[in-house]
Amino acid sequence: MPSKLECEAVSEPYPSGTVVVLRDATHLELLLLQRSERDGKPGPWVFPGGKVDDSDRHGGGDHDDARRAAARETAEEAGLALDAGALVPIARWITPEISPKRFDTWFFLAASPAGATVRVDGAEIADHRWLGPADALRAHHEQALRLAPPTFVTVTWLTEFTTAAEALRVLPARVPPPFRPRIHRTGAGACMLYPGDAGYESGELDTAGARHRLWAFADPDPWRYERTVA
Repeated sequence: MPSKLECEAVSEPYPSGTVVVLRDATHLELLLLQRSERDGKPGPWVFPGGKVDDSDRHGGGDHDDARRAAARETAEEAGLALDAGALVPIARWITPEISPKRFDTWFFLAASPAGATVRVDGAEIADHRWLGPADALRAHHEQALRLAPPTFVTVTWLTEFTTAAEALRVLPARVPPPFRPRIHRTGAGACMLYPGDAGYESGELDTAGARHRLWAFADPDPWRYERTVA
């Protein structure tokens, strides 16, 4: 007799796209949008983006539809007009199979149009901030804003850069294998293992070797992203 787990159908992930918009002010800054309140709770801070619509499906490569969706959603949510063809992929995140609602999301990088002003839609998006990567991580750790794990990892990558041009030149050459998180609960919170981590297949957190993981500790301990090679 098949187990309950075998009987349950795994939901197919929705194709999606999101874009990390950068600008050079006194230092490198990235755009974060705050989703509107839900059930009386403040919304998380995210990059603009969303699911692929029928209007985005023009064929092409596996991330072309997601690229168009990311540009369209940025215009709808933040009032920024981006050239979809200029968006460069930097990562792909696929929600774990245990999740009831799943997404297959391409992350793109783009420079903000010169002189552009952000205008949030006031419905799905309530607010916006331009923040330096280190400032965004600090605000997350101080609970001034809440970042989801994919956002946290991406912001962490950006802390090594000082200009948008530098990030746009370097990050697209480092696209890792698709992120398929495997979540392991610990006494302090959770450890999310990603492909390339020595413990990814076994689930043994102490396995010797390369590290590619996010330690998402319970408050007030700070989160920590690790990516090393053996």
